[in-house]
Amino acid sequence: MPTQILFIQGAGETTHDEWDNKLVDSLARELGEAYSIRYPRMPDEADPHYQAWKAAIGTEFQTLEDGAILIGHSFGGTVLLHALAEEWPAFEPGAVILIAPPFMGAGGWESDEIARRDDFSESLPEGLPVLIYHGSEDDTVPFAHIEAYARAIPDAVLCSLPGRDHQLDNDLADVAKDIRSLAV
Repeated sequence: MPTQILFIQGAGETTHDEWDNKLVDSLARELGEAYSIRYPRMPDEADPHYQAWKAAIGTEFQTLEDGAILIGHSFGGTVLLHALAEEWPAFEPGAVILIAPPFMGAGGWESDEIARRDDFSESLPEGLPVLIYHGSEDDTVPFAHIEAYARAIPDAVLCSLPGRDHQLDNDLADVAKDIRSLAV
């Protein structure tokens, strides 16, 4: 049975169909048939709201089994992480992977909807692989946000990708390689 992957898109008009679909396609090409990727459309992507996205992610969690890998890009990564910190799902994720997520708190952005959280270590299970990827040429989410995550999730593996943009140049080969290494 293929390993399940849930990929949560970023925010913005047409992001699901014209931007993040390229990330999902790259990941699918790199991983092959041993992985099954779910890529749901998040509600009102042009004007996203935390509670609506959190609820949609919670619905997706009901379809996942132990070992499923959770991936979130940009705002989707931020919502995914905060949703996990607030309420742990019934299944045990195999890993959490964040791609260019904005950090909400010291060293990041402020939000009226997402609670500031400067430490995730108490809300994530010990030993859960958390990998965070960020391109050095990201002009959407400042590269410094990865440093804020380093402080907030001390055990996270930080993957700085020199010269890559917010979409990691639509190439998730590095992410796929790390996902395959998790299975070893």
